[in-house]
Amino acid sequence: MFIRSLFRFTRRMKTGPVLSSPPAWTSNPFSDKLDTDYISRYLGNLTPFQESCLIRLRLWLQETHKGKIPKDQHVLRFLRSRDFNLEKAKEALCQTLTWRKQHQIDFLLDTWQCPQLLQDYYTGGWHHHDKDGRPLYILRLGQMDTKGLVRVLGEETLMRHVLSINEEGLRHCEENTKIFGKPISCWTCLVDLEGLNMRHLWRPGIKALLRTIELVGANYPETLGRLLILRAPRVFPVLWTLVSPFIDENTRKKFLIYAGNDYQGPGGLVDYINRDFIPDFLGGDALCDVPEGGLVPKPLYRTAEELENEEVKLWNEAIYKSASVLKGAPHEVLIEVTEASSVITWDFDVWKGDVIFSIYHSRRAPQPVKRDGLSAHNLACPAGNNVQLIDRSWMLGQDYSMVETALTCREGESVQGSHVTRWPGFYILQWRLHSSPSSTSSSRPRVDDVLASLQVSSHKCRVMYFTEVLRSTDFRGSMSSLESSHSAFSLLSAATSSSNQSQTESSISR
Repeated sequence: MFIRSLFRFTRRMKTGPVLSSPPAWTSNPFSDKLDTDYISRYLGNLTPFQESCLIRLRLWLQETHKGKIPKDQHVLRFLRSRDFNLEKAKEALCQTLTWRKQHQIDFLLDTWQCPQLLQDYYTGGWHHHDKDGRPLYILRLGQMDTKGLVRVLGEETLMRHVLSINEEGLRHCEENTKIFGKPISCWTCLVDLEGLNMRHLWRPGIKALLRTIELVGANYPETLGRLLILRAPRVFPVLWTLVSPFIDENTRKKFLIYAGNDYQGPGGLVDYINRDFIPDFLGGDALCDVPEGGLVPKPLYRTAEELENEEVKLWNEAIYKSASVLKGAPHEVLIEVTEASSVITWDFDVWKGDVIFSIYHSRRAPQPVKRDGLSAHNLACPAGNNVQLIDRSWMLGQDYSMVETALTCREGESVQGSHVTRWPGFYILQWRLHSSPSSTSSSRPRVDDVLASLQVSSHKCRVMYFTEVLRSTDFRGSMSSLESSHSAFSLLSAATSSSNQSQTESSISR
């Protein structure tokens, strides 16, 4: 008998999850009502409909994402950004959770080491708070040498820095919620454009800016409470024409733009920021630690090849891999096990489609399936992200055997699990496309059915996965993606916490 693994097990944490707020539920994780004090203290005013949407989405996440899930404040942000359309919010959240897992965003603040060049030349930083208690971020964009920073550090390094700023913002919101005793869910950004000129309209720099707007908008919705743009020069309308189409209408309503010294009069900064916190370079009394910027020395510039190698290095640091799964073209991962009773663990997310997940064992090493240059099989499998190992001539029960019951995984699900091996040898993790049976009983295919089949097979399903092999003595019941509980975005789900208390390993016969 095997020691059976739960397909959706969760990790026994070395330390319990660090929660920034009291329990949200009145009695149990599946209550149909939130605690009134909890709402007023941490979430703000909610209508019964909005509260219902939050609860329904939270319960769905607990069912499909057994590991880390967003805190209620962030679930609410996604609902608000989609006008409480549950399906749209669910889709956006799934994409963000997958993105955060792929790029290890929950670990970013603990692992990111800001290069000294950014500390000297990146003209942005956190500075006190506004009159509403929102964290205040100041960006002296007009003093920043965007081209120099990109030419020295590369776009990916700058992007990671921007993401770390957003993660800091989430943490500051939590802190200010405690300090001011009311929900603080967004921050205020003050952008000083003094010094902005045509050199800031450098094409690669604009491209990086648009990518930043898109990435932040998709993964940090409703985090910007107000944007104050000061000392806008004559070139600003050109920049605004380039970027405004990429900013959604609700966000644009939060922009306040001041030309020249208009910000100093009525309706200016003093309406939003206490005089004691207005920076000295804007005529206030507060000392500001934001770097003054300046031109990055050109001898530090790196070649395009050097920057590309650096970006490849950054991408390779991600522990998750992605693959395509198509009709007739499953994706398979080979794991060699040398010691019996080793533990194979996995963690994967399903994108835009349903898959069937299976695990097989073979005593001989399979070889990647060879593809004929013009075969339909080759056309279905883009190189580099789809691998097939089980030869078509192999017979189940003779050349290889199934060691776990096949699991159907739906679009948007996050699946964690483990398998304790009985024998050494080669284990194959397989994801194959799940297709619904045809509704027609006719043996003669209809034109519509054929076209539909072609459409399905051309639309690839994708999975993002991480696997790890542990000795049974080292097994703690989970994967690296569940290690951190200190993220300002994520926490361990109630389902996870519950199963942590009664985690079991199950057995299955061959």
